[in-house]
Formats: sequence, structure tokens, C-alpha cells
Amino acid sequence: MITLSENFRALFYAPFYAAHAIGAYAAEGVDVQLRESSSPERTAAALAAGDVDVMWGGPLRVLLLHDADPACEVVCFCDVVARDPFFVIGRAPCPDFRPADLARVRLATVSEVPTPWLCLQDDIRRDGADPAAVPRVTGQTMAQNAGALREGRIDAVQLFQPYAEDLLSSGAGHLWYAAATRGLTAYTTLNARRSVIAEKRDELLGVVRGMHRTLQWLRATPGTEVARTLHGFFPDLPPPLFAAAIDRYKALELYGPDPVTRQEGFDRLAAAMRSGGALKRDIPFAECVDTSLAEAAVGGDYPSMIVA
Repeated sequence: MITLSENFRALFYAPFYAAHAIGAYAAEGVDVQLRESSSPERTAAALAAGDVDVMWGGPLRVLLLHDADPACEVVCFCDVVARDPFFVIGRAPCPDFRPADLARVRLATVSEVPTPWLCLQDDIRRDGADPAAVPRVTGQTMAQNAGALREGRIDAVQLFQPYAEDLLSSGAGHLWYAAATRGLTAYTTLNARRSVIAEKRDELLGVVRGMHRTLQWLRATPGTEVARTLHGFFPDLPPPLFAAAIDRYKALELYGPDPVTRQEGFDRLAAAMRSGGALKRDIPFAECVDTSLAEAAVGGDYPSMIVA
């Protein structure tokens, strides 16, 4: 048996819930017990303490662990969310939007987790503007920020689905930027300690094969069916909004074609963390990522991912 800990409940984590809902792990002959988590910090602590075998979460946290302790044995071993799931939604249309434009608008950014702003500030910097010049609203939840946009108290918000879809479908907001369009950014992986991977290698290979099966199912399945299948995980989300949100993510190729982590996406995340001051040193890909299970799961024959 493998104990797998949730990071936190979010729609862009759809593949992780789908793997259970469609029986993908059972089809690969492995028993995976899903454990809910109240916060990413507690999940990471449970993994480090050996209370769970595997967690899903951002490579950002794995990079931070290795930055603090080069001997850390936690690694990413199965790629799932290969691009950034966040959006910038504005109160008025901005058809020629560039990240540098954010230096001139009142922007409410994500406070719940660090990765969205670290990646966005790097986009702004690469576009020739100083992220420190952005008049940011911080410390509010995404739900509060969506409300502030509707009330006209801010110019733009940074958030994920279904908040983005709700603003767009109601006409209260306009799509300025889908961060997924920057290209590969290693965003969410399955993570475990190297000792656990060695001890439970056969079972974890089944886990990765199950996720590969799930990613293929997700790519081939309409949003309406995904919403129906995963309703139990998001019972309060209206099915049409759920379906539209998933279809937008699929159109953006948010989810990888297979579970192999590409170095390009890892390097883009690490560069954003370095430019944002979150990392003190450059950390090699091989120090944080083990692709052996994923490559075995797909037979070593996996396609390249086209960067938008």
C-alpha cells in the first residue's frame, strides 16, 4: 500500500483526483490510500517525517528543501501539472497585454501560496519592468480578490480556476494573461524520499503508470465528463463552471502528455525562484528530480513538449 497525501484542494489538481475516480491505480495493481491535508506545510512535514509515502505538490518546495539542506533526499518523480495554472484577469479589456503593463495597474496577487507571484514577477522582469514597481495588493484570498475586482476596487487579479472562469463567464473580468502560455514550468509533481522510492519501487512504478493512464484519460475526455467524474471532490462547484474551467486548462496544455519531468520546465521554475530571491544557489536538476520511474512507465519513448 502507498499512502498519498493531498497538498490542498484545488481544481488544477484534477489528475490526482481523477486517478482515484477512474480506478487508474487499481488497474495497475497498486493500492493507493489518499490522505487529505489541511495545508502544504503540514503535508511536507508529514512526508519528511515518514508519515506518508508520497505527496503531490510544487517542485518549488523540493527546491527549497535542497537549498536549505543539500543532503535532503526528497525528490520529484512524476510530472503532472507541467505549466502554470494561474491567470491575470482584468476589469477592462487589454488585448495587447504584456507582463510589463502590470507596473501601471493595481494588481491583487495570490497570498495563499508563493509560486504564482514568484513566476509572475519573473515574467515581468523578463519583459523589462521592475516587479517591485507593481502596485500590489497582498494578504487577501483569491475569493476576496475576485470580489474586489467585481466591485471595481482593483484593476486586475491573479488567480486560478474556477475563480478565473467565473469572472470571465459572468463578464465581470477579461483575460489578460494565462501564465501557461509562457511555456513549460514544472508546477506540480509527485514527491517522495529517495529511500522510499528504493524500498517501494515496484509499487511506485504502478503509481506512475496509473498517473500516465490518468493523463491520457484527461486529454481524451471532455470537460463535462471530467466534471461529472470528479463531482464528489468538488460538490459545491456548478458542473457547467467546472467543465469550462477544465476545458480551458486542457486547451492550455496544462497537463503533460506523460509523467516525465522535463528539465526545461524545472529550470524555468528555478530561475523564477532565483530572480525572486527564494533560492540562494543554483540547484542541479538531478539533485531534485528522479525521472527513472516515469521513463520506465512510458517505456522510455516519450514525446517532447512543444513550448507555446
